[in-house]
Amino acid sequence: MEIFKEIQPEEISENAFKLIGKDWMLVTSSADDKINTMTASWGGFGVLWGKNVAYIVVRPQRYTKEFIDKSGRFSLTFFNDSFRSKLSYLGTVSGRDEDKIKKSGLTVSENSEIPFFEEGKLAAICKVLYKQKLTPDSFLDSSIADRWYPDHDFHTLYVAEIEKVFVKSN
Repeated sequence: MEIFKEIQPEEISENAFKLIGKDWMLVTSSADDKINTMTASWGGFGVLWGKNVAYIVVRPQRYTKEFIDKSGRFSLTFFNDSFRSKLSYLGTVSGRDEDKIKKSGLTVSENSEIPFFEEGKLAAICKVLYKQKLTPDSFLDSSIADRWYPDHDFHTLYVAEIEKVFVKSN
C-alpha cells in the first residue's frame, strides 16, 4: 500500500474517456471472504447528488455483479498498456470457473476492506449509492438496445460515491 498516495477525485489528471474506454479497468469487489474482478470499458466519472461519483454497468451473468450486490462496494483499478493481455484474460474467464486473479499474477491489495490491484496506476474505492437495471423501454433510440442487447441481458447501472482515490507514487 505504501507505493500509492491518496489524492482527491478532482486531482485525477488522466482523461476518463481514455482511462475507461481505451485503456479499460478492472471492477473488483469482495463478499463472503471471496474476491472477484472483471474487465470493463464502459462507465464514467462525474458529479451527482453533490458527490464525486463513478458509474459502471454490469451484465446480470457476470460473477462480479453478485459481489457488488452483496457488499455494496467496489474498486476501479486502471493500468498502463503493458497489462492489456491480463485485462483481456480477466474479462473473458469467469471467476466461477477458476481462480483467475491468482492465475493472472496480479497482486491484491485493499483499503477499507475493498480489494484493488497493486500493479495499477490508479485505483478508486467506491460505495454504491444507486442501482437500476436498464430496460428496453427506456431506450429512446431502440437501435442501441437491438445492437448491444440481442439476448436481452440488460446491464445494471451502478452509481457509486468515490470514497478514495490512489495513484502510484513515483
